[in-house]
Amino acid sequence: MTTKVTAKDRNTAAKTKQLATRRKFLKGGVIATGAAASTLAFPNISHAKTVVLKVQAAWGGGIFLEDAKNYVKRVNDMAGKDLRIDLLSVNSVVKTSQMQDAVHRGVLDGAHYVPAYWYSKSPAASLFGTGPCFGWSAQEMLGWIHFGGGRELFNELMGSLGLNLVSFFNSPMPAQPLGWFKERIKSSAQMKGLKYRTVGLAADVMNEMGMSVVQLPGGEIQPAMKSGLIDAAEFNNPTSDSDFGMQDVSKHYHLASFHQSQECFEVTFNKKKFDSLSKELQSILEYASEAENANFYWYSTLRYANDLVKLKTKHGVNVYRTPDSIMKDQLKAWDVVLDRISKKDKFFAKVVKSQKIYAKKVMDYLLLNQPDYGLAYKHYFG
Repeated sequence: MTTKVTAKDRNTAAKTKQLATRRKFLKGGVIATGAAASTLAFPNISHAKTVVLKVQAAWGGGIFLEDAKNYVKRVNDMAGKDLRIDLLSVNSVVKTSQMQDAVHRGVLDGAHYVPAYWYSKSPAASLFGTGPCFGWSAQEMLGWIHFGGGRELFNELMGSLGLNLVSFFNSPMPAQPLGWFKERIKSSAQMKGLKYRTVGLAADVMNEMGMSVVQLPGGEIQPAMKSGLIDAAEFNNPTSDSDFGMQDVSKHYHLASFHQSQECFEVTFNKKKFDSLSKELQSILEYASEAENANFYWYSTLRYANDLVKLKTKHGVNVYRTPDSIMKDQLKAWDVVLDRISKKDKFFAKVVKSQKIYAKKVMDYLLLNQPDYGLAYKHYFG
């Protein structure tokens, strides 16, 4: 028996199919909406681990370790959970003399020290910290590093030495004192033959002046002078010198000198490790270094001044300004050292030339423009 399908039946079937399709679509839409809501309520959060950099400082304590901690705090505060520096004190992993190699090899991720500490690799290293004075201070030396071509020359030096490092420079140090002696020094003749502690290119300069230079880590200076291993010494500033107890082995402290008339810190990182970081984290490591310039100078100069007062009033230290005649002899010794090394080392000569170009231009402006601050000081304080 054949059943006849009418037009009415066909319309009814079509409507039923459309209704079923619509219900299926709505059902799917509700599921999709529910999934979206679930995603909003429980976002797919990335649980990336915090990058930890192991950075060793060359300092076991004192104000320089405080400076290293200040830099680390800036980085950690800005980087949040993405990056953290763990600061290790002196000799935690390797000796100070081995720090640069340890960072190069990746044994350490970074180091906080001064360029003079790896002077043995290249005399040019000292030019980025404790080089000659061309009438400038550490402020202008850092200006040369950041804007006068110094950074590019430093990177060129790293490449020539095959070192896998990225470095940032900060913290303009005031001129370092000539140091501690057993008697008041009034002329260069009194210095000849003395066993004297300093580092970097300053060792060459003081040798040229007739001294017998011994390069010792900071913590060994006071015991060496106490035992008679050395006759005289310098480290850096009244605060650090006080911490070492230099006032207990000498009562004659001479401020002002051209042997290390400017210096700064170097914060160095393993380049492979640095390159693996995001651009944002790389910028934090760099800009925290620049920010530390101001913090260091503002903070340290007051500390140095306060501790110099204590040395005089509490410990009976005689504080002198090094005679100009001695400082003129230092400049003559610098001339000899620079000429001798430049003839042997073309890169060294290239760096010195760059520094002279910058200093001549910048200091011409500054020395013409700056009033005699000493004149104003004497007017008010005598």
